Amino acid sequence: MSASATWRNWAGTASAEPSRFARPASEDEAAALVRAAAETGGRVRAVGAGHSFTPAVVTDGTMISLDHLDRVEWVGFAEADGAREVRVGAGIRLSALCAELARRGLALENMGDIDAQSLAGAISTGTHGTGAAFTGFAAQVRAVRLITPDGDVVSASVAQRPELFEAARLGLGAVGLLTAITMRCVPAFGLRAVEAPMPLGQVLESLAEADGPVATNEHFEFYWFPYTEIALTKANNRVRPGDGGSPLPTWRRVLDDEVLSNGIFNATNALTARLPVLTPTVNRVASRLLTARTYTASSAAVFTSPRRVVFKEMEYALPVGAVVPALREVDAWVRGTGENVPFPVEVRFAAADDVWLSTAHGRPTGYIAVHQFHTLAHERYFRAVEDIMIAHDGRPHWGKMHRRNAAALADLYPRFADFLAVRDAVDPRGLFANCYTDTVFGPAAR
Repeated sequence: MSASATWRNWAGTASAEPSRFARPASEDEAAALVRAAAETGGRVRAVGAGHSFTPAVVTDGTMISLDHLDRVEWVGFAEADGAREVRVGAGIRLSALCAELARRGLALENMGDIDAQSLAGAISTGTHGTGAAFTGFAAQVRAVRLITPDGDVVSASVAQRPELFEAARLGLGAVGLLTAITMRCVPAFGLRAVEAPMPLGQVLESLAEADGPVATNEHFEFYWFPYTEIALTKANNRVRPGDGGSPLPTWRRVLDDEVLSNGIFNATNALTARLPVLTPTVNRVASRLLTARTYTASSAAVFTSPRRVVFKEMEYALPVGAVVPALREVDAWVRGTGENVPFPVEVRFAAADDVWLSTAHGRPTGYIAVHQFHTLAHERYFRAVEDIMIAHDGRPHWGKMHRRNAAALADLYPRFADFLAVRDAVDPRGLFANCYTDTVFGPAAR
């Protein structure tokens, strides 16, 4: 346990000076911290890797790091349906979880593009990957264990405290401190990755086709540099062990993922921050440097990539049919204003799910994410894109920058009122609240 110290998130978009910062070594120690805060009228927020762009964990009360709650507790088969499951400490990093699963011949069925987050942070903010038949992390959760405001440790699942389970598996930590999470997993698998630059117009036209890339690939996404007509497409599909395929040569991996995607990309962003007039030219050059590559590797190695260039991000979830018109509007706005945008726009897809606060709740979803280099102003760009997304019934990512509040969000989620009812019943004083949760959920009923 340590005295107050300044905490900052990875992107530098949020900071806090908690009155107490603690890294409990056990669930019992975490429960004691929660009870102590409750007795003194303070507030508690859990912190993981700090990869959310919002002030989701900011507090002037007790900040509890889950870093030491990272043990694999159990691996086995679910009693109800025989599915493979793993129960782990909520603070485990995704990279460590993938390594632990791989040692047991298992894997997560889908992932986002980085593995630095804690598992609790990933599920609590609605982290997702891409794939029209696959859901986000929260829908892969089978059970949770958490500490309630009175310091009790309780378990919740579909069969046991189902409403608490729904609110806890994606709820920004507003109903308790997660200490353990049971995830559905699958036998380990490899992915054949096919990456290729394509004309943007061709990609957009193909999205609605029955035999288009979203429908015919298990995991499809693309990136587009503003001011260009080129998209980098990424299609990942499962392969059986022994089916052949080669990993990237070490020199190619280092060149693509470290030198170009991180080192040179960071330098060009710094250059265009000083000389905005160069951005369209730099983006065109960057899009021409995108070359096709095909390789096979373990699922985690293909899903995730190193991300060392610091940026700010906003992402909206749209009905799939709205992706193309929304992107065309973003393109028109950027070109019309001349906004300095050296970062690519990312487009991904996900299946509908039934998680109460999932951005894909009840509808097949397309995600549009916009980024800005950390030293560049983002406000005008993000505000304009957000207005476009709102007009297309967009839902903001809970862990990425946005301006929406509870009044606006309530209309986007059919189970929003159910979530609030659980939150208010479990934590009426708002022990686990902060300014961000008060904004997006409204203050707890005291």
